[in-house]
Amino acid sequence: MNDALVFVLPGYGNSGPLHWQSRWERADPRFVRIAMPDWDRAFRNGWCLALDRAVEAAPGSVTIAAHSLGTLTAAWWATRYARPAALEKVRGALLVALPDPAGPAFPADAHGFGPVPYERLPFPTCVVASSDDPYGSLAFARGCARAWGSAFHDIGPRGHINADSGLGEWPQARGWLDAMGTTD
Repeated sequence: MNDALVFVLPGYGNSGPLHWQSRWERADPRFVRIAMPDWDRAFRNGWCLALDRAVEAAPGSVTIAAHSLGTLTAAWWATRYARPAALEKVRGALLVALPDPAGPAFPADAHGFGPVPYERLPFPTCVVASSDDPYGSLAFARGCARAWGSAFHDIGPRGHINADSGLGEWPQARGWLDAMGTTD
C-alpha cells in the first residue's frame, strides 16, 4: 500500500476496540476513523456528509475500509453526494458485512439507507460477506456486489464480521484493501 489515507467507516454503534477496523487503525497511522454525527441515531444525510467532508479535506488519495452501515454510507455517498473531484481521490473501498435495510434486524434508528442504490460504483470495490450474517444475507450482498461492479468474497459463517467473529487483525481482508489502494 502507498501513503494514501485509509478512512475507517464503522457501522451503526461504531466499532469497539477488538474490531478489525480498530485494530487496523491502531496499527497504522494512515488509518483515520470518520466521526459520525451520532453513532446510535444514523441519518443517511449526516453520515454521507461526514464522509464527504473527510474526502474533500484529504490532501491526496484515500481508500475506504467500511463495515456494516458504513458500507451503505459509502455507496450512497459515491452515487448521490460526491462531486467528481472527490470521487477521483478514492482509490477503492473494502465493503464488509452489508446490512439489508429491508431486513428484520436492520436498526430502527438508521434512517434513509434503503432502498440501496443499485448502480455501478465509480471506484474499485470489494464486498465481503458472511454466510450467517444476521443483518444481511449472502444473496443481498451478492446482488449489491453485482450491481456495484464489486469483487465478492464469501468468507463462510462469521456472523456480522465484527469483533465476535474471531478474525483478530484479519490479514486476508487487509490484503484485499491493500491491493485496491495500489491500483491506478
